[in-house]
Amino acid sequence: MYILALDQGTTSSRAIVFDRDGAIRAVAQKEFTQIFPQAGWVEHDPQEIWASQIGVASEALGRARLAPGDIAAIGITNQRETTIVWDRRTGEPIHNAIVWQDRRTADFCERLKAAGATDVVQSKTGLLIDAYFSASKIRWILDNVPGARARADAGKLAFGTVDTWLMWKLTSGRQHVTDVSNASRTMLFDIHTCDWDAELLRLFGVPASVLPEVRSSSEAYGKASDALAVQGVPIAGIAGDQQAALFGQMCRTPGMSKNTYGTGCFLLQNIGNTPTRSRQKLVTTVAWKIGNRTDYALEGSVFIGGAVVQWIRDGLGFVRTAPEIEALAASVADNGGVYLVPAFAGLGAPHWDPYARGTIVGITRGTTSGHLARAALESIAYQVTDLLDAMQADSGIALTELRVDGGAATNDTLMQFQADLLGVPVVRPAVTETTALGAAYLAGLAVGYWPSLDAITGQWQVDRRFEPQMTRSAAAALRERWAAALQRSKAWESAAG
Repeated sequence: MYILALDQGTTSSRAIVFDRDGAIRAVAQKEFTQIFPQAGWVEHDPQEIWASQIGVASEALGRARLAPGDIAAIGITNQRETTIVWDRRTGEPIHNAIVWQDRRTADFCERLKAAGATDVVQSKTGLLIDAYFSASKIRWILDNVPGARARADAGKLAFGTVDTWLMWKLTSGRQHVTDVSNASRTMLFDIHTCDWDAELLRLFGVPASVLPEVRSSSEAYGKASDALAVQGVPIAGIAGDQQAALFGQMCRTPGMSKNTYGTGCFLLQNIGNTPTRSRQKLVTTVAWKIGNRTDYALEGSVFIGGAVVQWIRDGLGFVRTAPEIEALAASVADNGGVYLVPAFAGLGAPHWDPYARGTIVGITRGTTSGHLARAALESIAYQVTDLLDAMQADSGIALTELRVDGGAATNDTLMQFQADLLGVPVVRPAVTETTALGAAYLAGLAVGYWPSLDAITGQWQVDRRFEPQMTRSAAAALRERWAAALQRSKAWESAAG
Protein backbone atom coordinates (compact mmCIF):
# COMPACT_ATOMS: atom_id res chain seq x y z
CA MET A 1 0.00 0.00 0.00
CA TYR A 2 1.02 3.59 -0.67
CA ILE A 3 -0.02 7.18 0.12
CA LEU A 4 -0.91 9.71 -2.60
CA ALA A 5 -0.15 13.38 -1.91
CA LEU A 6 -1.88 16.07 -3.98
CA ASP A 7 0.32 19.18 -3.92
CA GLN A 8 -1.69 22.02 -5.47
CA GLY A 9 0.66 24.98 -5.88
CA THR A 10 0.42 28.50 -7.27
CA THR A 11 1.80 27.68 -10.71
CA SER A 12 1.44 23.90 -10.98
CA SER A 13 -0.41 20.89 -9.64
CA ARG A 14 1.61 17.86 -8.58
CA ALA A 15 0.89 14.38 -7.34
CA ILE A 16 3.47 12.25 -5.52
CA VAL A 17 3.19 8.62 -4.47
CA PHE A 18 5.05 7.80 -1.22
CA ASP A 19 5.87 4.40 0.22
CA ARG A 20 5.94 3.30 3.87
CA ASP A 21 9.53 4.57 4.27
CA GLY A 22 8.52 8.07 3.15
CA ALA A 23 10.38 7.57 -0.14
CA ILE A 24 9.03 8.79 -3.49
CA ARG A 25 7.65 6.11 -5.80
CA ALA A 26 6.30 8.35 -8.61
CA VAL A 27 5.75 12.04 -9.43
CA ALA A 28 3.60 13.85 -11.99
CA GLN A 29 3.29 17.61 -12.47
CA LYS A 30 1.35 19.99 -14.70
CA GLU A 31 1.48 23.77 -14.93
CA PHE A 32 -1.73 25.74 -15.36
CA THR A 33 -2.72 29.20 -16.60
CA GLN A 34 -1.91 32.37 -14.66
CA ILE A 35 -4.54 35.04 -15.35
CA PHE A 36 -3.74 38.76 -14.93
CA PRO A 37 -6.92 40.76 -15.70
CA GLN A 38 -5.22 44.04 -14.76
CA ALA A 39 -2.24 45.37 -12.83
CA GLY A 40 -2.05 43.83 -9.35
CA TRP A 41 -4.79 41.26 -10.06
CA VAL A 42 -4.00 37.53 -10.19
CA GLU A 43 -6.56 34.81 -10.91
CA HIS A 44 -6.81 31.08 -11.64
CA ASP A 45 -9.56 29.07 -13.31
CA PRO A 46 -10.84 26.73 -10.55
CA GLN A 47 -11.91 24.12 -13.11
CA GLU A 48 -8.39 24.11 -14.58
CA ILE A 49 -6.92 23.69 -11.08
CA TRP A 50 -9.18 20.66 -10.61
CA ALA A 51 -8.53 19.18 -14.06
CA SER A 52 -4.76 19.52 -13.67
CA GLN A 53 -4.80 18.04 -10.16
CA ILE A 54 -6.92 14.99 -10.92
CA GLY A 55 -4.95 14.54 -14.16
CA VAL A 56 -1.58 14.34 -12.39
CA ALA A 57 -3.07 12.04 -9.75
CA SER A 58 -4.04 9.58 -12.48
CA GLU A 59 -0.65 10.02 -14.17
CA ALA A 60 1.31 9.39 -10.95
CA LEU A 61 -0.63 6.19 -10.29
CA GLY A 62 0.04 5.09 -13.85
CA ARG A 63 3.77 5.74 -13.54
CA ALA A 64 3.87 3.75 -10.30
CA ARG A 65 1.74 1.02 -11.94
CA LEU A 66 -0.76 1.21 -9.12
CA ALA A 67 -4.56 0.92 -8.95
CA PRO A 68 -6.79 2.92 -6.56
CA GLY A 69 -6.94 -0.15 -4.32
CA ASP A 70 -3.17 0.16 -3.77
CA ILE A 71 -3.58 3.62 -2.18
CA ALA A 72 -4.29 3.69 1.56
CA ALA A 73 -5.14 7.40 1.70
CA ILE A 74 -4.90 10.77 -0.06
CA GLY A 75 -3.35 13.86 1.55
CA ILE A 76 -3.97 17.39 0.23
CA THR A 77 -1.63 20.36 0.53
CA ASN A 78 -2.29 23.63 -1.23
CA GLN A 79 -1.45 27.21 -2.06
CA ARG A 80 -2.97 29.14 0.83
CA GLU A 81 -5.41 32.10 0.98
CA THR A 82 -6.50 31.71 -2.68
CA THR A 83 -10.29 32.15 -2.70
CA ILE A 84 -13.00 30.30 -4.64
CA VAL A 85 -16.79 30.77 -4.44
CA TRP A 86 -19.14 28.34 -6.20
CA ASP A 87 -22.80 27.38 -6.54
CA ARG A 88 -23.73 24.65 -4.07
CA ARG A 89 -26.25 23.02 -6.45
CA THR A 90 -24.30 23.03 -9.72
CA GLY A 91 -20.75 23.08 -8.34
CA GLU A 92 -19.90 25.84 -10.85
CA PRO A 93 -17.56 28.64 -9.68
CA ILE A 94 -19.21 32.06 -9.90
CA HIS A 95 -15.85 33.79 -10.55
CA ASN A 96 -12.23 32.87 -11.15
CA ALA A 97 -10.20 32.05 -8.05
CA ILE A 98 -8.62 35.19 -6.58
CA VAL A 99 -5.01 34.22 -5.86
CA TRP A 100 -3.11 35.02 -2.65
CA GLN A 101 -0.84 37.39 -4.61
CA ASP A 102 -3.81 39.53 -5.75
CA ARG A 103 -3.86 43.14 -4.44
CA ARG A 104 -7.30 44.34 -5.61
CA THR A 105 -8.62 44.63 -2.05
CA ALA A 106 -5.65 46.60 -0.68
CA ASP A 107 -7.63 49.86 -0.43
CA PHE A 108 -10.40 48.15 1.55
CA CYS A 109 -7.78 46.71 3.92
CA GLU A 110 -6.24 50.18 4.38
CA ARG A 111 -9.70 51.54 5.28
CA LEU A 112 -10.13 48.78 7.87
CA LYS A 113 -6.78 49.69 9.42
CA ALA A 114 -7.69 53.39 9.45
CA ALA A 115 -10.96 52.48 11.18
CA GLY A 116 -8.99 50.87 14.02
CA ALA A 117 -9.62 47.18 13.23
CA THR A 118 -5.98 46.10 13.46
CA ASP A 119 -6.02 45.06 17.11
CA VAL A 120 -9.20 42.98 17.03
CA VAL A 121 -8.09 41.19 13.86
CA GLN A 122 -4.59 40.39 15.13
CA SER A 123 -5.73 39.39 18.61
CA LYS A 124 -8.22 36.85 17.20
CA THR A 125 -6.56 35.64 14.00
CA GLY A 126 -2.83 36.17 14.61
CA LEU A 127 -2.71 37.95 11.23
CA LEU A 128 -1.94 41.49 10.12
CA ILE A 129 -4.72 43.07 8.03
CA ASP A 130 -3.71 42.61 4.41
CA ALA A 131 -5.18 41.79 0.98
CA TYR A 132 -3.01 38.65 1.07
CA PHE A 133 -5.58 36.78 3.20
CA SER A 134 -8.95 35.41 2.07
CA ALA A 135 -11.59 37.50 3.87
CA SER A 136 -11.45 40.63 1.73
CA LYS A 137 -11.31 38.48 -1.43
CA ILE A 138 -14.61 36.75 -0.48
CA ARG A 139 -16.18 40.16 0.14
CA TRP A 140 -15.00 41.39 -3.27
CA ILE A 141 -16.57 38.42 -5.09
CA LEU A 142 -19.88 38.79 -3.24
CA ASP A 143 -19.98 42.54 -3.99
CA ASN A 144 -18.84 42.39 -7.63
CA VAL A 145 -20.52 39.30 -9.13
CA PRO A 146 -24.13 40.26 -9.95
CA GLY A 147 -26.57 38.65 -7.53
CA ALA A 148 -23.83 36.90 -5.55
CA ARG A 149 -24.54 38.47 -2.17
CA ALA A 150 -28.24 37.64 -2.33
CA ARG A 151 -27.43 34.05 -3.32
CA ALA A 152 -24.92 33.79 -0.48
CA ASP A 153 -27.42 35.16 2.04
CA ALA A 154 -29.90 32.53 0.79
CA GLY A 155 -27.38 29.75 1.48
CA LYS A 156 -26.87 28.94 -2.21
CA LEU A 157 -23.10 29.62 -2.43
CA ALA A 158 -20.03 27.92 -0.94
CA PHE A 159 -16.62 29.41 -0.23
CA GLY A 160 -13.40 27.49 -0.02
CA THR A 161 -9.67 27.81 -0.15
CA VAL A 162 -8.10 25.43 -2.67
CA ASP A 163 -8.09 22.45 -0.29
CA THR A 164 -11.85 22.83 0.20
CA TRP A 165 -12.46 23.09 -3.56
CA LEU A 166 -10.46 19.92 -4.21
CA MET A 167 -12.27 18.08 -1.42
CA TRP A 168 -15.66 19.16 -2.84
CA LYS A 169 -14.67 17.92 -6.31
CA LEU A 170 -13.11 14.68 -5.05
CA THR A 171 -16.27 13.78 -3.12
CA SER A 172 -18.75 15.04 -5.78
CA GLY A 173 -19.97 17.77 -3.43
CA ARG A 174 -20.55 15.54 -0.41
CA GLN A 175 -17.87 17.21 1.73
CA HIS A 176 -17.56 20.98 2.28
CA VAL A 177 -14.66 21.03 4.75
CA THR A 178 -11.31 22.64 5.46
CA ASP A 179 -8.65 22.05 8.10
CA VAL A 180 -7.52 24.39 10.86
CA SER A 181 -4.27 25.37 9.11
CA ASN A 182 -6.09 26.68 6.03
CA ALA A 183 -8.94 28.20 8.07
CA SER A 184 -6.34 30.18 10.03
CA ARG A 185 -5.30 31.95 6.79
CA THR A 186 -8.75 33.35 5.98
CA MET A 187 -8.78 36.18 8.58
CA LEU A 188 -12.24 34.95 9.66
CA PHE A 189 -11.04 32.28 12.10
CA ASP A 190 -10.31 32.71 15.80
CA ILE A 191 -7.11 30.71 16.40
CA HIS A 192 -7.80 30.57 20.16
CA THR A 193 -11.28 29.01 19.95
CA CYS A 194 -10.50 27.28 16.61
CA ASP A 195 -13.81 28.37 15.14
CA TRP A 196 -15.24 30.93 12.72
CA ASP A 197 -15.76 34.28 14.45
CA ALA A 198 -19.06 36.21 14.20
CA GLU A 199 -17.43 39.61 14.79
CA LEU A 200 -14.91 39.06 12.00
CA LEU A 201 -17.65 37.83 9.65
CA ARG A 202 -19.56 41.09 10.26
CA LEU A 203 -16.39 43.16 9.81
CA PHE A 204 -15.71 41.65 6.38
CA GLY A 205 -19.34 41.24 5.32
CA VAL A 206 -19.16 37.46 4.87
CA PRO A 207 -22.29 35.37 5.66
CA ALA A 208 -21.63 32.28 7.78
CA SER A 209 -23.66 30.18 5.33
CA VAL A 210 -20.81 30.12 2.77
CA LEU A 211 -18.20 28.72 5.16
CA PRO A 212 -16.91 25.13 5.21
CA GLU A 213 -16.83 22.96 8.31
CA VAL A 214 -13.45 23.15 10.06
CA ARG A 215 -11.84 19.80 10.87
CA SER A 216 -8.45 18.59 12.11
CA SER A 217 -5.49 18.17 9.74
CA SER A 218 -5.39 14.38 10.05
CA GLU A 219 -8.67 12.45 9.89
CA ALA A 220 -10.81 10.57 7.36
CA TYR A 221 -12.96 13.31 5.78
CA GLY A 222 -14.61 11.18 3.10
CA LYS A 223 -13.88 8.91 0.14
CA ALA A 224 -13.12 9.87 -3.44
CA SER A 225 -16.02 9.57 -5.86
CA ASP A 226 -16.46 6.38 -7.90
CA ALA A 227 -16.18 8.38 -11.11
CA LEU A 228 -12.51 9.26 -10.52
CA ALA A 229 -9.14 7.61 -11.05
CA VAL A 230 -8.79 7.45 -7.26
CA GLN A 231 -12.24 5.99 -6.62
CA GLY A 232 -13.03 4.93 -3.09
CA VAL A 233 -9.73 6.09 -1.59
CA PRO A 234 -10.11 7.92 1.77
CA ILE A 235 -9.02 11.56 1.83
CA ALA A 236 -7.42 11.81 5.25
CA GLY A 237 -4.95 14.71 5.49
CA ILE A 238 -5.13 18.44 4.74
CA ALA A 239 -2.65 21.26 5.46
CA GLY A 240 -1.64 24.53 3.84
CA ASP A 241 1.66 24.23 1.97
CA GLN A 242 3.97 25.94 4.47
CA GLN A 243 2.46 24.14 7.46
CA ALA A 244 2.71 20.85 5.56
CA ALA A 245 6.41 21.54 4.94
CA LEU A 246 6.92 22.24 8.67
CA PHE A 247 5.31 18.86 9.42
CA GLY A 248 7.22 17.10 6.64
CA GLN A 249 10.44 18.44 8.19
CA MET A 250 9.30 16.85 11.48
CA CYS A 251 9.46 20.18 13.34
CA ARG A 252 7.24 18.79 16.10
CA THR A 253 8.61 20.49 19.22
CA PRO A 254 8.66 24.19 20.15
CA GLY A 255 11.61 26.07 18.67
CA MET A 256 12.08 23.71 15.74
CA SER A 257 12.12 25.79 12.57
CA LYS A 258 12.19 25.32 8.83
CA ASN A 259 12.93 27.73 6.01
CA THR A 260 11.79 27.17 2.45
CA TYR A 261 14.16 28.86 -0.01
CA GLY A 262 11.93 29.48 -3.02
CA THR A 263 11.28 32.63 -5.04
CA GLY A 264 10.75 34.15 -1.62
CA CYS A 265 11.55 32.56 1.73
CA PHE A 266 8.96 31.20 4.16
CA LEU A 267 10.24 30.72 7.69
CA LEU A 268 8.05 28.87 10.20
CA GLN A 269 8.81 28.03 13.83
CA ASN A 270 6.80 25.62 15.94
CA ILE A 271 5.73 27.46 19.11
CA GLY A 272 3.76 24.63 20.74
CA ASN A 273 0.10 24.63 21.74
CA THR A 274 -0.20 28.28 22.88
CA PRO A 275 -0.54 30.94 20.16
CA THR A 276 1.92 33.73 20.95
CA ARG A 277 0.90 37.13 19.58
CA SER A 278 3.75 38.60 17.56
CA ARG A 279 5.23 41.91 18.64
CA GLN A 280 7.71 41.81 15.74
CA LYS A 281 5.25 42.05 12.82
CA LEU A 282 5.26 38.32 12.22
CA VAL A 283 2.16 36.18 11.71
CA THR A 284 0.86 33.65 14.24
CA THR A 285 -0.79 30.72 12.48
CA VAL A 286 -2.21 27.28 13.22
CA ALA A 287 0.41 24.70 12.24
CA TRP A 288 -1.82 21.61 12.41
CA LYS A 289 -4.30 19.78 14.59
CA ILE A 290 -3.92 16.04 15.23
CA GLY A 291 -6.42 14.42 17.58
CA ASN A 292 -7.22 16.93 20.30
CA ARG A 293 -3.89 18.76 20.12
CA THR A 294 -3.46 21.97 18.12
CA ASP A 295 0.06 23.20 17.36
CA TYR A 296 0.86 26.77 16.38
CA ALA A 297 3.67 28.46 14.46
CA LEU A 298 5.18 31.87 13.96
CA GLU A 299 5.67 32.71 10.28
CA GLY A 300 7.68 35.32 8.45
CA SER A 301 8.09 35.92 4.74
CA VAL A 302 11.01 37.30 2.74
CA PHE A 303 9.76 38.69 -0.59
CA ILE A 304 12.95 38.18 -2.60
CA GLY A 305 14.92 35.00 -1.85
CA GLY A 306 15.87 32.83 -4.81
CA ALA A 307 14.48 35.55 -7.09
CA VAL A 308 17.70 37.53 -6.54
CA VAL A 309 19.56 34.65 -8.23
CA GLN A 310 17.16 34.90 -11.19
CA TRP A 311 17.98 38.61 -11.38
CA ILE A 312 21.73 37.91 -11.43
CA ARG A 313 21.04 35.46 -14.28
CA ASP A 314 18.40 37.31 -16.33
CA GLY A 315 18.85 40.96 -15.34
CA LEU A 316 22.66 41.13 -15.29
CA GLY A 317 23.51 38.10 -17.44
CA PHE A 318 26.37 37.01 -15.17
CA VAL A 319 25.40 33.32 -15.41
CA ARG A 320 23.44 31.22 -17.92
CA THR A 321 21.72 28.98 -15.36
CA ALA A 322 20.83 29.58 -11.71
CA PRO A 323 23.10 26.81 -10.31
CA GLU A 324 26.13 28.50 -11.94
CA ILE A 325 25.94 31.30 -9.38
CA GLU A 326 27.56 29.04 -6.79
CA ALA A 327 30.80 28.68 -8.78
CA LEU A 328 30.82 32.41 -9.58
CA ALA A 329 30.35 33.31 -5.90
CA ALA A 330 33.09 30.85 -4.94
CA SER A 331 35.51 32.54 -7.36
CA VAL A 332 36.17 35.19 -4.68
CA ALA A 333 37.26 34.66 -1.07
CA ASP A 334 34.57 36.94 0.39
CA ASN A 335 32.12 39.66 -0.62
CA GLY A 336 34.87 42.27 -0.94
CA GLY A 337 32.83 44.65 1.22
CA VAL A 338 29.88 44.57 -1.20
CA TYR A 339 26.31 44.24 0.15
CA LEU A 340 23.24 43.78 -2.01
CA VAL A 341 19.81 44.44 -0.47
CA PRO A 342 17.24 42.82 -2.81
CA ALA A 343 14.32 45.07 -1.87
CA PHE A 344 13.02 44.92 -5.45
CA ALA A 345 9.39 44.88 -4.22
CA GLY A 346 9.96 46.52 -0.85
CA LEU A 347 10.93 44.67 2.31
CA GLY A 348 8.80 41.98 4.00
CA ALA A 349 8.98 40.79 7.60
CA PRO A 350 10.16 42.04 9.99
CA HIS A 351 10.65 45.43 8.28
CA TRP A 352 7.43 45.84 6.26
CA ASP A 353 8.69 48.76 4.17
CA PRO A 354 6.89 48.89 0.79
CA TYR A 355 8.96 51.93 -0.18
CA ALA A 356 12.37 50.25 0.18
CA ARG A 357 14.18 49.50 -3.07
CA GLY A 358 17.10 47.34 -4.15
CA THR A 359 20.49 48.70 -3.14
CA ILE A 360 24.13 47.75 -3.76
CA VAL A 361 26.74 49.39 -1.52
CA GLY A 362 30.47 49.03 -1.03
CA ILE A 363 31.45 48.87 -4.73
CA THR A 364 35.08 49.71 -5.52
CA ARG A 365 37.21 49.54 -8.66
CA GLY A 366 38.17 46.03 -7.60
CA THR A 367 34.58 44.76 -7.45
CA THR A 368 33.90 41.87 -9.83
CA SER A 369 30.87 39.89 -10.93
CA GLY A 370 31.97 37.27 -8.37
CA HIS A 371 31.59 39.79 -5.54
CA LEU A 372 28.12 40.76 -6.76
CA ALA A 373 27.09 37.09 -7.07
CA ARG A 374 28.36 36.42 -3.57
CA ALA A 375 26.58 39.50 -2.20
CA ALA A 376 23.35 38.30 -3.84
CA LEU A 377 23.58 34.84 -2.26
CA GLU A 378 24.53 36.29 1.11
CA SER A 379 21.54 38.66 1.01
CA ILE A 380 19.20 35.67 1.22
CA ALA A 381 20.92 34.41 4.38
CA TYR A 382 20.98 37.86 5.99
CA GLN A 383 17.22 38.28 5.50
CA VAL A 384 16.48 34.84 6.99
CA THR A 385 18.72 35.63 9.98
CA ASP A 386 16.84 38.90 10.59
CA LEU A 387 13.58 36.91 10.58
CA LEU A 388 14.89 34.38 13.07
CA ASP A 389 15.98 37.18 15.41
CA ALA A 390 12.41 38.51 15.31
CA MET A 391 11.02 35.03 16.00
CA GLN A 392 13.31 34.52 18.97
CA ALA A 393 12.24 37.90 20.38
CA ASP A 394 8.58 36.83 20.03
CA SER A 395 8.76 33.25 21.23
CA GLY A 396 11.64 33.43 23.68
CA ILE A 397 12.84 30.11 22.23
CA ALA A 398 16.50 29.81 21.20
CA LEU A 399 17.10 28.13 17.84
CA THR A 400 19.13 24.90 17.97
CA GLU A 401 19.11 24.10 14.23
CA LEU A 402 17.39 25.26 11.04
CA ARG A 403 15.89 22.69 8.68
CA VAL A 404 15.82 23.78 5.06
CA ASP A 405 14.11 22.94 1.78
CA GLY A 406 13.25 24.60 -1.54
CA GLY A 407 15.28 25.09 -4.70
CA ALA A 408 18.03 27.34 -3.29
CA ALA A 409 18.62 24.92 -0.39
CA THR A 410 20.69 22.84 -2.83
CA ASN A 411 23.29 25.65 -2.89
CA ASP A 412 26.03 24.54 -0.49
CA THR A 413 27.72 27.96 -0.37
CA LEU A 414 24.48 29.63 0.70
CA MET A 415 23.69 26.95 3.29
CA GLN A 416 27.17 27.22 4.84
CA PHE A 417 26.91 31.00 5.06
CA GLN A 418 23.47 30.66 6.63
CA ALA A 419 24.89 28.38 9.33
CA ASP A 420 27.78 30.82 9.90
CA LEU A 421 25.42 33.76 10.42
CA LEU A 422 23.03 31.87 12.68
CA GLY A 423 25.69 30.12 14.74
CA VAL A 424 23.63 26.91 14.67
CA PRO A 425 23.62 23.97 12.23
CA VAL A 426 21.63 24.19 8.98
CA VAL A 427 20.23 20.77 8.09
CA ARG A 428 19.15 19.70 4.60
CA PRO A 429 16.98 16.54 4.46
CA ALA A 430 17.39 13.66 2.04
CA VAL A 431 13.80 14.10 0.80
CA THR A 432 13.34 17.76 -0.11
CA GLU A 433 9.69 17.32 -1.24
CA THR A 434 8.71 18.17 2.32
CA THR A 435 5.39 19.86 1.47
CA ALA A 436 3.92 16.79 -0.22
CA LEU A 437 5.55 14.52 2.36
CA GLY A 438 3.88 16.43 5.19
CA ALA A 439 0.46 15.96 3.57
CA ALA A 440 1.20 12.27 3.04
CA TYR A 441 2.20 11.83 6.68
CA LEU A 442 -0.99 13.54 7.93
CA ALA A 443 -3.13 11.27 5.73
CA GLY A 444 -1.22 8.09 6.55
CA LEU A 445 -1.42 8.71 10.29
CA ALA A 446 -5.20 9.11 10.10
CA VAL A 447 -5.76 5.68 8.51
CA GLY A 448 -3.12 3.79 10.51
CA TYR A 449 -0.73 3.43 7.56
CA TRP A 450 1.89 4.76 9.96
CA PRO A 451 1.20 3.70 13.55
CA SER A 452 2.39 6.85 15.33
CA LEU A 453 4.13 10.20 15.04
CA ASP A 454 7.26 8.65 16.53
CA ALA A 455 7.31 6.05 13.74
CA ILE A 456 7.54 8.71 11.03
CA THR A 457 9.89 11.01 12.96
CA GLY A 458 12.52 8.31 12.60
CA GLN A 459 12.15 8.41 8.80
CA TRP A 460 13.46 11.95 8.52
CA GLN A 461 16.97 11.57 7.06
CA VAL A 462 19.78 14.11 6.76
CA ASP A 463 21.36 14.74 3.36
CA ARG A 464 23.90 17.22 4.74
CA ARG A 465 24.47 19.11 7.95
CA PHE A 466 26.22 22.49 7.69
CA GLU A 467 28.02 23.35 10.93
CA PRO A 468 28.94 27.00 11.74
CA GLN A 469 32.59 27.72 10.97
CA MET A 470 32.73 31.49 11.49
CA THR A 471 33.48 33.12 14.84
CA ARG A 472 30.54 34.90 16.44
CA SER A 473 32.45 38.21 16.38
CA ALA A 474 33.09 37.88 12.63
CA ALA A 475 29.42 37.07 12.00
CA ALA A 476 28.34 40.05 14.13
CA ALA A 477 30.63 42.38 12.15
CA LEU A 478 29.13 41.19 8.85
CA ARG A 479 25.60 41.61 10.16
CA GLU A 480 26.41 45.12 11.36
CA ARG A 481 27.46 46.09 7.82
CA TRP A 482 24.34 44.40 6.40
CA ALA A 483 22.17 46.43 8.79
CA ALA A 484 23.85 49.63 7.55
CA ALA A 485 23.16 48.64 3.93
CA LEU A 486 19.58 47.79 4.83
CA GLN A 487 19.06 51.27 6.30
CA ARG A 488 20.19 52.83 3.03
CA SER A 489 17.56 50.87 1.09
CA LYS A 490 14.64 51.84 3.32
CA ALA A 491 12.02 54.44 2.30
CA TRP A 492 13.92 55.04 -0.96
CA GLU A 493 10.89 55.45 -3.19
CA SER A 494 9.12 57.91 -0.89
CA ALA A 495 12.39 59.79 -0.29
CA ALA A 496 12.97 60.04 -4.03
CA GLY A 497 9.39 61.22 -4.54
